[in-house]
Amino acid sequence: MRLLLVEDDTMIGEAVLDLLRAEHYAVDWVKDGEMADTALRTQSYDLLLLDLGLPGRDGLDVLRALRARKERLPVLIATARDSIKQRIEGLDAGADDYVLKPYDLDELLARIRALLRRAAGRAEPVYEHKGVSINPATREVLVAGQPVTLSAREWAVLEPLLARPGMVLSRAQLEEKLYGWKDEISSNAVEVYIHGLRRKLGAELIQNVRGVGYMVPRA
Repeated sequence: MRLLLVEDDTMIGEAVLDLLRAEHYAVDWVKDGEMADTALRTQSYDLLLLDLGLPGRDGLDVLRALRARKERLPVLIATARDSIKQRIEGLDAGADDYVLKPYDLDELLARIRALLRRAAGRAEPVYEHKGVSINPATREVLVAGQPVTLSAREWAVLEPLLARPGMVLSRAQLEEKLYGWKDEISSNAVEVYIHGLRRKLGAELIQNVRGVGYMVPRA
C-alpha cells in the first residue's frame, strides 16, 4: 500500500516515515500544502495522512480541493488542533478519521489499517480466500492453517490483491504500491514477486489477466 505523509515537523515526519516503512508501506513525504496538492494530483495513493497546520497552504484547503475533485482517497488527519469545533470542521471537510498530536504510534497504525479495510469494502480484520489468510495487523500469513513467511515486497503485492478479489490490478498499479519516489524500480519486480507468491501460496491464487494485469479470482 502506498501512503502520502503530509507533515512539516521534521522530527515527527521522520519518526512516522520510519514507522510506516517498517510496516511495509511505500511512503512519500511532503512538508507543505502546495507540494501535497501537487502529489495528490499527479500520483496514486491508498491513504493520505494529513497535518493541518502547514506552511504555504493549510491542510484543510488541501483536503477540500481533494474532495472537490470527487476523489475518495481515505484521509486521516493528524494534527495538534484539538478543539471540538476544529475536529468537526476537519471531518465535515471530508476527512475519514482524526487523531490528535501527540498520538500513540500503535494507535496510528490501527487507524490506518481500519481506513484501508473500509476503503476495500471490508469489515473483518483478517482477509481469507481459498485457504489463504492474512492479518494486516500482525503480518501473519497462513496457508491451510500453516504459517508462511513473505518478504516485505511480496506482502505489498499480495495485500491489495487479496483485499479485493475479482479486481484486476495492472503492473503499474502494483508498482505504485511497492515503491515511493526515491526507490529504484526494477523492470521485472512485479513478475518476480508474483512468482514467489505463487510458489509459497499456490499457483492458482493469483491469476494473469492477459494484457491487463493480475487478480485474485472471486471464490
